[in-house]
Amino acid sequence: MLAFSKLRSLCSHPPTSFIFSLSSTPLPKVLTSINVSSSPLFYPKDSTQLFKRCGCNDAEISKIFLRQPSLLKANVTILGSKLDILLGLGLTSSDLVKMINCRPRFLNSKISCDFDNRIDFLQSLFGSKEGLLKAIVRNPSLLVYNLEKDIKRCVSSYEGLGISRKDLVPLLISRPMLIPRTSFNGEKLEYIHKTGLSNNSKMYKHIVTLIAISRLETIREKVANLEKFGFSCDQVMVLFGRSPLLLTLSGDKVQRNMTFVIGTLNLPATVVLQYPFLLLFNLESVLRPRFVVAEKIRTMCLHPQVKGLDLFRAFRMTEPRFFKAFITGQSKDVTAELMKLYTKAKDIKILAESSRTSPYKGFPF
Repeated sequence: MLAFSKLRSLCSHPPTSFIFSLSSTPLPKVLTSINVSSSPLFYPKDSTQLFKRCGCNDAEISKIFLRQPSLLKANVTILGSKLDILLGLGLTSSDLVKMINCRPRFLNSKISCDFDNRIDFLQSLFGSKEGLLKAIVRNPSLLVYNLEKDIKRCVSSYEGLGISRKDLVPLLISRPMLIPRTSFNGEKLEYIHKTGLSNNSKMYKHIVTLIAISRLETIREKVANLEKFGFSCDQVMVLFGRSPLLLTLSGDKVQRNMTFVIGTLNLPATVVLQYPFLLLFNLESVLRPRFVVAEKIRTMCLHPQVKGLDLFRAFRMTEPRFFKAFITGQSKDVTAELMKLYTKAKDIKILAESSRTSPYKGFPF
């Protein structure tokens, strides 16, 4: 009887050494819960211990604090409750590191407000729990956005323009800022109409989302930049519809590539309407080096010649395929000369590139 009462006393008031031995015991990598309020034996003293209870190793914890130093002094109870929610969804410690690296201030926000309704809607939107977790890791702010004003408003806006939820989901994952940055007005809708794309077109969803998240002044600048070369607004928008990524290019890149097409290739500006890649490809590492080699092959009367449509085909080749088609098939001496010429042309940098300063215009283009 005496032994039993002594054991009960130990359980009610465990010695410090006993608590320490339990708290230092390693836990599994994936933890389903960290109830810091109901388990005094495992109560973390600081955020470092809290992340260890989540399964994070020292390297991961260092990476977290390096990305967001304020977490070092975070309230353990509040931070623990947020991590409880995240781990309860099925996220792992490595997922936490990715999320904090992606959105450093994410854990400074409230995530419990209307949490269940948000999760239910997002899971139905992404089709499965696995799809939801993938999206959350890619964009942790999904757990912070207002359900009615942000998430549902965004989804309904795109559905109103003929983009189904099935088509919208990959875009939400690939473009994390789609929800807070989406906005439409009459001018943007007119730009979309001028692309000439129907709802069934493969490019339609891409051009709609890019226009939706871009500032109006940015779109106007990009249209005006191409109009300088003789294009009409309608032609520019049709071009954007054929290759939506052109809408993400800087004005400087478009200017340099267009100057190369007109001044070096001696082609009319309208050629980019048929071959949009002439604006997309890098001038210094792809277009100019291959053109230099093509000109050398022409002057040396080598075969195969790279001119006309073959030049466009050469531009679109991968580098190994380009070497095999036009360089390595020559004699040893000629191959060495062409490779030297190609390497030299590729090493030419943009004039004063290191000293250029571009004003920051914000997300994304």
